[in-house]
Amino acid sequence: MKKPIKHLLDFHVDKLTNSIENVITKDSFKTDILPLSPKDLKNIIKKNGWRFNWSDEFKASDRTAYKLVIVNNVDIIQGLISLTPQHDNVFMHLIETAPFNFGKNKMYEGVPGNLVAFACRQSFLRGTEGYVSFRSKTNLISHYTETLGAIHYGGHLMIINTEAALKLIEKYFKQ
Repeated sequence: MKKPIKHLLDFHVDKLTNSIENVITKDSFKTDILPLSPKDLKNIIKKNGWRFNWSDEFKASDRTAYKLVIVNNVDIIQGLISLTPQHDNVFMHLIETAPFNFGKNKMYEGVPGNLVAFACRQSFLRGTEGYVSFRSKTNLISHYTETLGAIHYGGHLMIINTEAALKLIEKYFKQ
């Protein structure tokens, strides 16, 4: 198996919502985040508009890929994330919104924020106090600082600390 690519993340946080929100109707839909399955990979391909090779992410032994779905509609994937728990944080390898949630004609807003909030929640569940790290493209560093409260740690490295993680979790995972 080939070694997974180290990506510089370039997702755009369009809006922090309470789950995901229909762009036209503004209706909000409860979501769930589930592990990606081999069955899911059949449709997550470049031919269908996906930008990244999620089959490689799925097969990588050092990470777990997850899918964001609307509750009671688990067959339609809204977005994907790939994570690795580390000793002091959770590392985000890759995030992608579904092709129909990307660009000016997207169907739902809030997908990237929802996925990042999930990573923060996983960090708390693993005992690393909400800390999440990722590598950003240079032109998006200030965007992640403003929208996610991430801290630029140097080079391409971004860190979401406990305080920022709690804000995201509160927004997406209210009980």
